[in-house]
Amino acid sequence: MIPTPSLRSGPLRNLVTGGAGFVGSHLVDRLMQAGEEVLCLDNYFTGRKANIAQWIGHPRFELIRHDVTEPIQLEVDRIWHLACPASPVHYQFNPIKTAKTSFLGTYNMLGLARRVRARLLLASTSEIYGDPEVHPQPESYRGCVNTIGIRSCYDEGKRVAETLCFDYRRMHGTEVRVARIFNTYGPRMLPDDGRVVSNFIVQALQGQPLTLYGDGQQTRSFCYVDDLVEGLIRLMNGAHTGPINLGNPGEFTIRELAELVRTRINPGLELVLQPLPQDDPRQRQPIIELAQRELGWEPTIPLEQGLEPTIADFRRQLGL
Repeated sequence: MIPTPSLRSGPLRNLVTGGAGFVGSHLVDRLMQAGEEVLCLDNYFTGRKANIAQWIGHPRFELIRHDVTEPIQLEVDRIWHLACPASPVHYQFNPIKTAKTSFLGTYNMLGLARRVRARLLLASTSEIYGDPEVHPQPESYRGCVNTIGIRSCYDEGKRVAETLCFDYRRMHGTEVRVARIFNTYGPRMLPDDGRVVSNFIVQALQGQPLTLYGDGQQTRSFCYVDDLVEGLIRLMNGAHTGPINLGNPGEFTIRELAELVRTRINPGLELVLQPLPQDDPRQRQPIIELAQRELGWEPTIPLEQGLEPTIADFRRQLGL
């Protein structure tokens, strides 16, 4: 691992954009537990103060309410750029804002990284592969995205964010790391985020039929959030620029996921079929050989194990 030289003596100063969100708050936990300084920046569109409440008032923690589409002047050593709604329900709510967040937010964070000579990690996404014609997906695959579809605000937003990172690297020597994150789940997901894991768990806990879109045979790969955060940390600390896939290569059909959730919560629930949304990918599975080789990383928590704390957290959120 090659550390980034600090601008000051003492612990590294980390800026986490989207730090009050699902993945961001788990990353904040890890950084704080490691004794580093953390500036958590969030506009609370999908983030929640409750996710980082345990750190408020801590001398190494600072909370900043700010939208990354506006520039900000800070002194930091590392920028973990996670700010952007990541579920279809949220990113389609205001697609222009979503595209602005990916483009202008990344532009502003790269400008900050350039000024203070910080290393920036971009949380990109497997959505840059679109509805893939290559399966499973290696980092060399360039994707199949509908540029005018309802998901393009997020897909194309992240694609241009990657472009900006590598142009800043080429033009200005900015240190960047790019992670392509595949489906992630775990505690602190929002009950209304529209992702398949949260949809199934919330429906099951409320005694409702589980909604399958299409025939339920489309596939996803589900990575527990602790595994993902470990991969992000190894990528930031390492020498490999990326892009690098971070996800669980274990592939499940949506129907198999529904059966797993139903078995754990209420085996008597029905499965109901609905039409598949526009541009919904039929297959999504990462090839993680690059992460295994360059980061020594691979997921350790199987879906069956990770569902338990996830379900328990949804019970708490729903007051059940």
